[in-house]
Parts: sequence; C-alpha cells; structure tokens
Amino acid sequence: MHNGLPRRTFLAASAAACMGLPGSTPALAGSAPARTRRAKSTILFFLCGGASHIDTWDMKPQAPVEYRGEFEALPTSAPGVSLCEHLPLTAQQAHHLAVVQGVTDGGLATGDHHAGYYYNLTGHAPDTTFRTQGNDRRPQADDWPFIGSVVGSRRPPHRSLPQVITLPYMPSRAPYTRPGQFAARLGVEHDPFYLMGDHAQPLEFASPSLSLSEGLTPGRLDNRRALLQAFDNAQRNFVGAGMSQLGKQQQKAFTLLQSPATANAFDLTQEPAALRARYGETLNGMSLLMARRLVEAEVPFVTVFWRVDDRLRSKCRSGGGWDTHGNNFQCLKENLLPEFDQGYSALLEDLNQRGMLDETLVMVTSEMGRKPLVGDRRSGGVTGAGRDHWTRCMSVLLAGGGIQGGQVFGETDAKAEGPLHRPVSPADVAHTVYHAMGINDLMIEDSLGRPISLLETGQPLTQLF
Repeated sequence: MHNGLPRRTFLAASAAACMGLPGSTPALAGSAPARTRRAKSTILFFLCGGASHIDTWDMKPQAPVEYRGEFEALPTSAPGVSLCEHLPLTAQQAHHLAVVQGVTDGGLATGDHHAGYYYNLTGHAPDTTFRTQGNDRRPQADDWPFIGSVVGSRRPPHRSLPQVITLPYMPSRAPYTRPGQFAARLGVEHDPFYLMGDHAQPLEFASPSLSLSEGLTPGRLDNRRALLQAFDNAQRNFVGAGMSQLGKQQQKAFTLLQSPATANAFDLTQEPAALRARYGETLNGMSLLMARRLVEAEVPFVTVFWRVDDRLRSKCRSGGGWDTHGNNFQCLKENLLPEFDQGYSALLEDLNQRGMLDETLVMVTSEMGRKPLVGDRRSGGVTGAGRDHWTRCMSVLLAGGGIQGGQVFGETDAKAEGPLHRPVSPADVAHTVYHAMGINDLMIEDSLGRPISLLETGQPLTQLF
C-alpha cells in the first residue's frame, strides 16, 4: 500500500510510458510528406552494450591476429558481402541487407554508454553535460527527441494502438536510465509506450498501466480512474507542474485497456509454435516476433532493446549484454551471436514471406563498436580477451523499407579502426530512417513559437535506396 493505494495502482499511475519524461509540448509544423513514403513502419533492433563490429559484420581476415581475433569470415547469399562464421542464418538473408560500415562519432561522443545511446537514438551529438556527468547524466526534458518519437509524431494517430512501442524493457536500471529513448522536447505524449518482458516468461509482455489488478474489469475502470487521479494530484504536487502531462498517457492507457485490439496484438500465443521456435523462445527472440506482430498491426515505430542477461555479467565482464570487456569471443560465440542470429534472421525471413519487408524498415544498431585491438585493461589485458569501447567506428544494418539489399556501403581501414573515405554519422543514419519513412519536414516550434529543426546536421544515405 502507498498512502491507501494498492501497489499495482501506484505503479499504473506512473503513466503509460512507464515513467516517460515531461517535455515542453511544442506545436508541430506540417507533417505531410512531399513524396510517397517507402515504409509504413520501422523496427529498430538496438544491441545494448556496444556490439563488436569487427567480430560480426566488418570482418578483417587479413588483419593481424591481435586485431581480427578468432572468428572467420563467412560468404553469404549476397556476393561481396561476408559476415561472421557464427551468423550462418543471417548469412542466408544477406541479399536483403545493406551493411553500413564506418559509422563514427567523429570525436563528438564521450566513449560511455549514455552518450552512445543518445547519439545513436536521436542523431544529435551529446552536449557538454555528457562529458561532465558521464553515465550519471539523466534524461532531460529539453533533450533532442528519440527518432521513433519523431516518426510517431508525424504519422496520423493509430486507431487502437500507440504510435511508438518499445520492448522488452527500458534501458537501463534506475536511476541510470539511458538518455535518448524519450520524446523529450516533443512532449511526453510522444514518448514510447513500454512493454515489459522477463527472461523467465518470454511469451508474456505487459505494461504497468495495462495490467489490471486481480478482479478488476473494464466495467470498473471509472473507480480506478478516480484512484489514479488522486495519486496523480499528489504526484504533481510533489514533482512539479510538468508532471501533469502524464494525464495524457493515462488517458491513452484507459482507452487501450478497453480495446480488444490491444489484447490481440500483445498475445504471442496466437502465433504457431513452429514459428515461435524459428525465432527462438528467448526474450529477445520473442520481442522480435512481437515487433513483427505490431508492424503487421500498422504501428509506425517499434524498438526492441536487446535485454541484457545477468547470467553473463561475470563471464563477459559486462552488464550482461554486448559490452564484452572480457571473454569477448566466448561470449559472442556461445551466447550473443546464436541468439541474435536465430531471432534476427527469422524476422527478415518472416517479414519477407508475408510480403511486409518492402514496407518495413529494419535497422540494427548499437551505442558504439568495440576496440579492434584485443585486450581490455579492465579484464586483464590480452589474457582477458576482451574488447573495450570504440566510438570511432561501428556498423549499422539496414533491410527493407526501400533499401537495396546485398550491398556494403562505406569502408573502414585495414584494422576496422575508422572509416576510410566518407564517414557516416549517427545523424546521417537518423536522416536515412526519416527518408525511408517519407518524413522530410523536421521543423517544429519551440515553447516560444520559434521555428527550429529537429535535426539540422547530416544527410540521408539516399544511395542505399
């Protein structure tokens, strides 16, 4: 109980966006695209921790062994495109892929995770607060908005589901929530709607604000509404006037609670057992299957954050994800790559077989790459077989949504330490998403009515289409 309110009611009152941040709610400028849009939806698959580019999709078989590591390059279904030998299923889908090499921060990031999330999720270089606060830097109301929130704000409201859905969790553990994943200055009403999952029950997803207390039916929502209103008033007095915008998310939650379409879209048991097995009945695999269901239901933007696994913390000297400071090759070979390979390849195969890939952009990215020279001092140097953070170079995978598959865009040097020719920035990648979705108007008005661009730097990689 919390001041007389049930704990579950207390959690639900924290908004449909699961603690989304208030923003200034500027008025949006016109949103009509100037051309026919290529993609109806985007699925963003974010490999939390910083995926090693040189061990996955930017292999350097001719580099010295202390750089190239233990893995061999594998030919794929696309001539001239090679991937890691531990991605055999993805290799069969490479004719759908555009592998973008040499994505770099240009020295504008800080090397830590918070800045990496922010840059790659918004397209905006981290400001000085990321340098002074590092991973203590919290999301702020005047941050630049998440790419998905921009897309959602530009599309007509979905008839029954949120515009932007994120699953299966909100990185990372409070109070160290990663910046960049919220609508921020666009306003809390454009925040992602979070579906939460658990490794122990990979078929079950829920949002705190969509979880009815035991015995509570839609017919009794009016009483629940009164309880939440009481809590919201108290919370507003405690936190400040900006919290009042959470009412918009609560209103959406009540509408969703009473919609049969919501329950159907979130129910993975409706999928055939054989298809679930193809994706792999892990939390990350089922999150990708859920993403396919949501874009099939015409949700404009779905993000799957790779859910870290605490069981890998000690083995990989990391937070349990792709942050392989130690034992890099064993963690990739035995844990990370097989799970990724199965789920990601299944997603591309499934979308293609359903005739949905052309209208669905699928992007794989991360907050950074890994240092090509093997050996991280934090895990014992060379003997620890880890790779440190590396923001000078990473790779992005794109498929569908008008992208021409079977190609490599850009090139890195002989050791995958940096781009050889034209560097690609996270702003370029963000603009490429907007281009694929047919969004060419990024102007808004700030709280004072002044026109500003949501992303002034960068250009779309139109050569990919």
